[in-house]
Amino acid sequence: MPKDKSEAKAKPKLNVRKGDTVMVLSGKHRGRRGKVIRIEIDKRRVVVEGVNIAKKHMRPRGKVMQGGIVDQEQPLPRDKVMLVCPRCSKPSRVGRTRLEDGRLVRTCHRCGEVVDR
Repeated sequence: MPKDKSEAKAKPKLNVRKGDTVMVLSGKHRGRRGKVIRIEIDKRRVVVEGVNIAKKHMRPRGKVMQGGIVDQEQPLPRDKVMLVCPRCSKPSRVGRTRLEDGRLVRTCHRCGEVVDR
């Protein structure tokens, strides 16, 4: 049991969120862009639409679902993707800026535009 908060395991911060457009930086899908479908924070992985697809053999479940081979997106390490700025549409690093009303927002390092919706 940790004695104070500094010894407790910190939750990792991710620069991308669900719904963001990202570009894959390395691997066999390098250069592809896609939307983030799901984030696994504890495993530090992201699932990107249309990237890292694998075939999964599904067994039929009940009367509704049909069995067969299904294409399914697999998670990528978060370090292999970079956020694409909605304004300049280029991959860029993410900064954090505090607005006048006190909110902390993500900003593009290239153009300075606020990335958060």
